[in-house]
Amino acid sequence: MKKVLVTGAAGTLGMYVLKYLLSEGKYEVTGMDLRNTRSYNRLKKYEHRINLVYGDVNDESLMASLVKTHDVIIHLAGVIPPMADIREELCDIIDYEGTVNIVDNIEAFNPKAYLIYPSTTTVYGKTKDIVGVDREINIKPHDLYAKAKYKAEEYIRNNLKNYTIYRMPGFLCNLKSECPMYNTPLSSKVELIDGLDASYALVKSIDYKSKLNKKTYILAGGEKCRTGYREFLKQILRYHGISVRFLLSYFFADKNFYGSYYEDNELDSLLNYRGTSIKNYYINLENNESKIKRFIPKLLAKPFIMVLHLKKER
Repeated sequence: MKKVLVTGAAGTLGMYVLKYLLSEGKYEVTGMDLRNTRSYNRLKKYEHRINLVYGDVNDESLMASLVKTHDVIIHLAGVIPPMADIREELCDIIDYEGTVNIVDNIEAFNPKAYLIYPSTTTVYGKTKDIVGVDREINIKPHDLYAKAKYKAEEYIRNNLKNYTIYRMPGFLCNLKSECPMYNTPLSSKVELIDGLDASYALVKSIDYKSKLNKKTYILAGGEKCRTGYREFLKQILRYHGISVRFLLSYFFADKNFYGSYYEDNELDSLLNYRGTSIKNYYINLENNESKIKRFIPKLLAKPFIMVLHLKKER
């Protein structure tokens, strides 16, 4: 039975990845995250089904002990925008140095281990073209998140023999427990991916290691998950309403989580991971959010929806 370590296990993808790993019934799973109230509450339901470890990916001795005993590491721990752009040192420490720590321990103690690493499509910068994985990297100077992710990519490629890197766009997430990526330019066209679909792909990658090894892919939702960011944001506000994170991003955060449409690099034909469309996502949003729930946030969102509509009309 292969042993799989999931860092950032209490995050959006982490929880889905744990679910899929357990559903496969053929892995011994270790979930790792920092210990706090949120991570403890989210992971406690798995405490009798997986090995739970609370700790920091920058802890050298801890990561050495974990890497030695696992065949696969799905490395999800990291800081995401807008926090990644506000706290440069935090982004660099966790997203880059944390990855370096894992890679160094794989090299030293378990070179056969397979690292699956989600990166970001924002490394391509702002573009109106359809983007393929080999498109030139164009990271903007203040995009600290993309900088840290790309540095981590390069370190992985230069030091490991067994890895797959996935550049991923924003997620179609469950708004009851997660927040969308709000710091995207309004005029962007975006191809998103459902969190469940992305996590399924990460887990299925283990079975296809021989075909995916030493390669970088764009892991996106495909044509059915394409839209304009302005329209996407209007739907989120209409069905879910205002959130503190939206307000902070709207008024203070750099709009540097760039989107695009992406070339299908045949990854879906191999992993068969695409199951959700943007249309179905909107339908689920409407069905899940009753007229009574979040009444005030929805009411407060109406002026922003109007502004978005007027900007489009102009």
